[in-house]
Amino acid sequence: MSSDQYDPYTGYDPERTQQWEGPTWDTRNHAQLPETGTAGAGYPQPQAQHPQQAQQPYQAYDPAQAQQQPYPQQAAYQPYPQAQAPQQPYQPMATGVRPQPVPEPQQVPETPQAAAPEAGAGYGPATVAGNARVTDAQRARLEGRSPIIEPGMQPALLTAVLGALLAVAAPLGSYALVVPLVVLQAVTAAGWFRLNGMWPARQGIALAFLGGLVADVAVLAAGRDHAPAAIIGPLAVWVILSLVLQLRSHASPDERMYGLMATVASSALTILATGYLGATADAVSVGAAAVAVAAVVRALPLPTPVSVVISLLAAAGAGYAVGGMNGLGTNGAVLGAAAAVCALIGHRAASYDYPSRFVHFTAGVALPLAAAGPVVWMLGRALG
Repeated sequence: MSSDQYDPYTGYDPERTQQWEGPTWDTRNHAQLPETGTAGAGYPQPQAQHPQQAQQPYQAYDPAQAQQQPYPQQAAYQPYPQAQAPQQPYQPMATGVRPQPVPEPQQVPETPQAAAPEAGAGYGPATVAGNARVTDAQRARLEGRSPIIEPGMQPALLTAVLGALLAVAAPLGSYALVVPLVVLQAVTAAGWFRLNGMWPARQGIALAFLGGLVADVAVLAAGRDHAPAAIIGPLAVWVILSLVLQLRSHASPDERMYGLMATVASSALTILATGYLGATADAVSVGAAAVAVAAVVRALPLPTPVSVVISLLAAAGAGYAVGGMNGLGTNGAVLGAAAAVCALIGHRAASYDYPSRFVHFTAGVALPLAAAGPVVWMLGRALG
């Protein structure tokens, strides 16, 4: 280093002062730190090893002292005394600033458990991961209540109207009977899927309804004498079609199984309702009238056991009355009671709740009549 660049005996020149660029102690930055003795910091400050530098302000650079003591910090370097830290805890330096108290962590109040959803809601509480759908039937079982919600009087009245149309159209011929029968099959195909919570299951509903139409055409083409083969044939084919439809689905295995069972059941109920078309006209009139009366009586606000008994007796009486007009006589009472039993089974199936009154409405209209179709067909042929 030449004298032209640096003269050690000249005064302090801030523009020509030698700057240390190594890992040294920066006194300028250290002198600017406020001596507040911050409390709560868990690490001891470097002032403990260099008290003079921490207490004295910045002084002018002395070249003579720099030659006598060339940077004493490196020679007096000692490792950080970690072992002594537990024996002598850190004490803040006595300054004019009081240490700030350490804020205590706030206690988060326990969030109360989410209240159970209302009875009309169809889903559980929302979560990030998602919840499985909780129906009113499942919630009722958890609460100890009955999972049965009866459809009510309005579906019963529509069932009575549809049954009366079947009873009146039967003596007019097969082509007159097929009109209310197609309406019954359409409501059955849609109502079963809605009852199982699968909506809009357009492919399944269309497949089941198409099966009913094919069975109707087969019975009309083959005649009432060959009605069993005309009904069982489409039923077997539609079970295979339902299986193929679910195999092509990209849903999860559980959902495909649910879809398969619902499609097969809906197709079976829709196709078996063709039994009205294969039965004799007298049997159709008796059975449809008995189902209409049983549905209305069952919807009355009476205790369930009393309502069931009264509806069976009323259906038997209606069957006896209609049978007396068309020649069945007492056999009409037997046929009416049997049709009423199947209608009550269908009514019970429609009562298993799903959170939508329209679902009960649809299934409550169709299932009593659809469930009575096979019995009207078989008993009508046996008693006629």
